[in-house]
Amino acid sequence: MKFRPLGDRVVVRRIKEDQKTAGGIIIPDTVAEKPQEGEIISVGPGAIDEKTGKRTPLEVKAGDYVLFGKWSGTEVKLDGEELLIMKESDVMGVLEGKKAKK
Repeated sequence: MKFRPLGDRVVVRRIKEDQKTAGGIIIPDTVAEKPQEGEIISVGPGAIDEKTGKRTPLEVKAGDYVLFGKWSGTEVKLDGEELLIMKESDVMGVLEGKKAKK
């Protein structure tokens, strides 16, 4: 299934963090905090300016790695994958030079 966000919304896939502390203690899923980093999967066309009626393009693009707030976005499940849908304003910034973890 393809999903295309509207307006200034973006679809983000959370990046899973290591489940171990620096000292080697394994953190169980039940107490681990959800990561606040993610990869932009899809972006909307941009918000429409109320005064001019022109569309303002988004600053982020698909493939960007971003940092977002702990309570940002709405969690959805598409094709069995947990994703977040949020407004671009919920994104705090782009992580430059971040590579995909495989």
